[in-house]
Amino acid sequence: MTAPSGILPLFKPAGMTSHDCVMKMRRLARTKKVGHTGTLDPDVTGVLPICIGQATKVADYLHEAPKVYRAVMQIGTSTDTQDASGTVIETKPVEPSLTETDIRRTVDRFIGEIEQVPPMYSAVKVDGKRLHELARAGQEVERKARRVTIYAIEIESLDLEAVEPRITFTVTCSKGTYVRTLCVDMGASLGYPAHMVGLQRISSGPFRIEECCTFEQIEQAVEAGTFADLLRPLDLGLTQYPAVTVPAGRVQAIRNGLSQRFLSLPDGNWHIGDKMRVYAPDGAFLALHEVVYIEEKNKGMESKPVRVFPEGES
Repeated sequence: MTAPSGILPLFKPAGMTSHDCVMKMRRLARTKKVGHTGTLDPDVTGVLPICIGQATKVADYLHEAPKVYRAVMQIGTSTDTQDASGTVIETKPVEPSLTETDIRRTVDRFIGEIEQVPPMYSAVKVDGKRLHELARAGQEVERKARRVTIYAIEIESLDLEAVEPRITFTVTCSKGTYVRTLCVDMGASLGYPAHMVGLQRISSGPFRIEECCTFEQIEQAVEAGTFADLLRPLDLGLTQYPAVTVPAGRVQAIRNGLSQRFLSLPDGNWHIGDKMRVYAPDGAFLALHEVVYIEEKNKGMESKPVRVFPEGES
């Protein structure tokens, strides 16, 4: 029996860690070669692409792709975990003068490249220890701010009549973004404590929540012998990079891990460090390449292999 290989868009249920999901998928897929592409807190649901078999080679790259979340932010109280699971640490009555215009102006200030200080209740390591371990031991340590990118925020609904107003919004962001910290920071910009009361990841790279499989569906497919039908090709995890097709005469050389010389790079708009998906004329996925500059004999730009996928692996 051929070992399974591909990307499975899993709907992560509440109450499980991302690691729990990987361990369960290893049992269902009957392979140890399983990895996820971006940790979700136990209470968070939604899209968690699972890479199986050879697809584990693209997990790090898929993790780099933008993600979209639907979040609910509550204004008026803050918690030690920045979400609803924590203990309330500050409360402030919200003035009736808080308006939709105030909120939209504040939200707009957070679009673009911003700095976030990782929350104490997170998996970030400081001096070899995870912050959440220190937090549970009653310790708080200094954390360095990190730069993340907020590509878009769309407000879906506002409940300003409540004692503690709620904002439901979707946010498109880069990897490493803490949406609960975003809620806290936006609340602070409005002049109030705030925290996140709900979060769901609705897309990760090319994978959308509508196409995700539940564990129940996966178990049924395993029992019916149709598990392989749930898997997506591994190059789908690299769609953030443009595709290039090489001539038939170069296919074997690319499969052998050789560099690809471009006399004129496709589209003529490449930069050093850019990555590309390389395909054969028949559509077979060959490799992930990166643009480099070769100074020797003034060779100029060419692409070198970052990952090669021999025939039958893609």
